[in-house]
Amino acid sequence: LLGLSVAPSAMASQHLHMKSGCVACHFVDRKLVGPSYKDIAVKYKGRADAIPYLSQRVRKGGPGNWGKVPMAANDVSRLNDKELKELLTWILATK
Repeated sequence: LLGLSVAPSAMASQHLHMKSGCVACHFVDRKLVGPSYKDIAVKYKGRADAIPYLSQRVRKGGPGNWGKVPMAANDVSRLNDKELKELLTWILATK
């Protein structure tokens, strides 16, 4: 990120993306195992309950809404609730 001007909150959220292990299945701009953050942002744009809904999906996991691979459950040992909300806010703001 040398030479780039990135807001501190974006840097913190990118750090959470790495720390949590989300990077194993998700990229910002393209599908990996799971959908890209851009695709998630588009799908849930304007949905008033996007953060609570996605928080539940991240915590509980479940059947693949984006393909055959199910979402793995992620408990508070990876991200606490505050960090999860911050990460989801960053994901939903992805352009």
